[in-house]
Amino acid sequence: MKSLSFVLGFIVLFFSSVGCQQSKQEKTDVPNVIVLLIDDAGYSDFGFAGSEDLKTPNIDELANNGIVFTDAHVTASVCGPSRAGLMTGRYQQRFGFECNPSHDFSGVDLNETTIAEAMKQAGYKTAAFGKWHLGDGEAYKPNARGFDYYWGFLSGGRHYFSNSEQDKPGHSHSIRENDQFTNFEGYLTDRLGDKAVEFIDRNKENPFFMYWAPNAVHTPMEATQEDLDLFEGHPRQKLAAMTWALDRAVGQITDKLKREGLLDNTLIFFLSDNGGAHNNESINYPLKGFKGNKYEGGIRVNFFMHWPKELKKGKYNGLTSSLDIFATSVAVAGSKIVTNKPLDGVNLLPFLKKKVEGNPHDELFWRKDKMAAMRYADYKMIRVEGLGYRLYNLKTNLSEDQDLTQAKPEVLNVMQQKVSNWEEQIMRPLWTEGHTWDTITWMIHEDLYLNREVRVANSKALKSWKKESKE
Repeated sequence: MKSLSFVLGFIVLFFSSVGCQQSKQEKTDVPNVIVLLIDDAGYSDFGFAGSEDLKTPNIDELANNGIVFTDAHVTASVCGPSRAGLMTGRYQQRFGFECNPSHDFSGVDLNETTIAEAMKQAGYKTAAFGKWHLGDGEAYKPNARGFDYYWGFLSGGRHYFSNSEQDKPGHSHSIRENDQFTNFEGYLTDRLGDKAVEFIDRNKENPFFMYWAPNAVHTPMEATQEDLDLFEGHPRQKLAAMTWALDRAVGQITDKLKREGLLDNTLIFFLSDNGGAHNNESINYPLKGFKGNKYEGGIRVNFFMHWPKELKKGKYNGLTSSLDIFATSVAVAGSKIVTNKPLDGVNLLPFLKKKVEGNPHDELFWRKDKMAAMRYADYKMIRVEGLGYRLYNLKTNLSEDQDLTQAKPEVLNVMQQKVSNWEEQIMRPLWTEGHTWDTITWMIHEDLYLNREVRVANSKALKSWKKESKE
């Protein structure tokens, strides 16, 4: 009888052990997911994108060993709505987050599922670092929207060093750990790298989802003296120093992943929230326009995915969107319960692995208050209230200086109808950016429409608005 009990016990232990090993193996096979969302980066301001004066060795290593998307876009040319689209995988106009928020707005609609909530459903530990800009009311803060851990600030921008005006309890620009005010020392971009490394260390045995969103290289243009000294005499000294620090922080994260043996099975997305701004020394060449307008310089961004275990390095030319990050992340996590609302983004993996033919998107839409745009195959249409339309063929005219509204009226008509149909599905913006900024933006579009120098890029009105908004 004892022998039988021993045999039965051994069998139970054996299968329990096998079960544990299988469970551990399954956990290992599920990739970690990291979104590296940079702020206001210029289209040509990374080494892998052609920059010769800005140094980004760590970012370049990821890009050169990943898949670089050559026709990738965000959903807005400014920070807040762009982040809302990425965070939900849905056009932010569907829930009224169309314009950049002021300091008294609510946030992303509570009926929308965030990517963090979806990944948490799939068993991931979730964390957000850096800039939030998606609501500072209690129900809209990161910890209330699916993130287990948060270290950063709620507003749209802040100083890179500790600041007596901003760093005080209750201030939306202050640094907080979860929802508790905290101080920090040194340079903020470096501290964001440190905090990401600490999170990885705490969760290296579990699948984790990290949304790492530094304010670099958004204004104000601030860098450490050590980094500035490295680029003494550089024509873009401050941006070069800030970009160097940004790359160093990315290196902190990837080095930690390497040391823990996690890099090969971590899916990393890298992109900017919009195009480079006119006031942070960024360069969007060869694109026209910049942050805040509907030309490619405002909405086309550097975007790559790095996942050596599953993806071969190379380039992908299909039309893609930041909307696709949500759907792709949930797909690799194996989550089936995502949201009760349809996503506008798609899972990119079948396209990258050539299991599905065609482009991820045949159409993409943009709208912010009085301005709208659409992409339809190779054609791009822009509409500005009071200015009419512009139509370009991006395949033959990426610089968007050859208007085709007269030459291709049939294409224009089709795109006008498509935009009209899309607008029937979305809602009016819950807030706008005000008369001053609407006027400035309209003037910028007028100049870009006419292929002339932008008059108000450095105007007193623009500087005043930026100071008021502290975006």
